[in-house]
Amino acid sequence: MAKGYSQQEGIDYTKTFASVAHLKEIRILLSFVAHHGMMLYQMDVKSAFLNGIIKEELYVEQPPRFKSSIDPHHVFELNKALYGLKQAPQAWYEKLSFFLTENGFIRGKVDTAQCLKNYGSQFLIVQIYVDDIIFGATNDSSCKDFSKLMQAEFKMSMMEELKFFLGLQIMQIYEGIYIHQTKYVKELLKKFKMDDAKQMKTPMHPTIVLELDKESKKMDEKTNKGMI
Repeated sequence: MAKGYSQQEGIDYTKTFASVAHLKEIRILLSFVAHHGMMLYQMDVKSAFLNGIIKEELYVEQPPRFKSSIDPHHVFELNKALYGLKQAPQAWYEKLSFFLTENGFIRGKVDTAQCLKNYGSQFLIVQIYVDDIIFGATNDSSCKDFSKLMQAEFKMSMMEELKFFLGLQIMQIYEGIYIHQTKYVKELLKKFKMDDAKQMKTPMHPTIVLELDKESKKMDEKTNKGMI
């Protein structure tokens, strides 16, 4: 972990932009996949930012308790990115993007976090969100080949059916794809101890008149806003 907050723009770093998928693009992809009767899968890269190659000449102090006994005041020159560096997201994206294009993928012109590979009349589509990668193909064997390709180059989780992404719960069945947030709602109710609350059509009776309560203990503003 590097102290990225101490980096100075224009001296220690310049460009840091890294393309990521937006929620509307994910929804379009889900619609596209449902239309073609495809199945979406998910993988994530372990320690993704540690794969990025740093182009700039960059030095960091030796971390506490890991200092060299011979040269304790020397600094390290970085060859690869560390978590915390401003350059880390862009360095990782460039590494992944180069790897995919080297293996026959074409980057999207509008959504640059999306890649496509054609296999004649078949195709494989990939969507990138930092270290999360979702993908689907018209042929399931292409998905398995892609999984093996990624695992040969990076430390990856196992390929599994897409069920959770960006706060969405995704259910893929024969009739189509359903999106909901049941888990998120249940966690909110549990957080505010409302998971056992009785269901009502309205939050209060329509005839109740609200008055200033001067006797009750003042409620924490942050907690109150969170509940609302």
